[in-house]
Amino acid sequence: MSIPQSKFTVERLSFTSLSELPDSWNNQDYKELLKKMNYENPDEISQAELKDMCLMSFTDMEPREAAEIVLGYLFPEQLNEGQIENLSHQMLTEKLWEENPELPLHKGFYQATELLHTAYNGTFPRTQAVQFQVKCTAENPEDLAIFADAPAAPLLRLLAPGLSDKALINRLFSTQLEGPKFDEAKSMLWDLKTVGQDANSITFEVVSSAYWLEDFKYADTYEATTHADEVVAAEE
Repeated sequence: MSIPQSKFTVERLSFTSLSELPDSWNNQDYKELLKKMNYENPDEISQAELKDMCLMSFTDMEPREAAEIVLGYLFPEQLNEGQIENLSHQMLTEKLWEENPELPLHKGFYQATELLHTAYNGTFPRTQAVQFQVKCTAENPEDLAIFADAPAAPLLRLLAPGLSDKALINRLFSTQLEGPKFDEAKSMLWDLKTVGQDANSITFEVVSSAYWLEDFKYADTYEATTHADEVVAAEE
């Protein structure tokens, strides 16, 4: 049985390459990391100096040890000690936000590597992300409702035709793009905000890995079809 499709005109409004995610780390994060490094009285450090002090404290230890601290801070529930130890070795050479099979952890891996790359002046891989705005105009205004509850999947289905057939999303996720469920979509679009909406269009701001969406910078305005993920009714 075919899935009903909604037709949209897709227009890329802006595109920027990033090395650091917006609001990736804040002063409270730096304080907590300093505590994990047994820094005495991080509350006494001025707000303006917290980041520099945190980065400086990292360089007093081996890069792998620093990676363990950052991963342990970011993933206290998701990773055990053995996994953290293994990943801290891999982080030195591998782009975990691209190569690790656990997509829900990718944004955190990026944040960790971004911070450690800065602290160790390139010992860790260089991070690359993208930020762009895209306007989606519906042929039938009522079709905007497909973005109401879980916009990542229907939006990614609209972005994919703006990429080449050889793009990773089109090659690795063709079944999800065409099928009823695309659970991975929310892990691939790291930040997704609605920045504008009118009667027949919606504008999103997207932050994602360059690994997935770098080539969207070449997208011209085009027409594409999409659908929301199937909602499975909960059993009573």
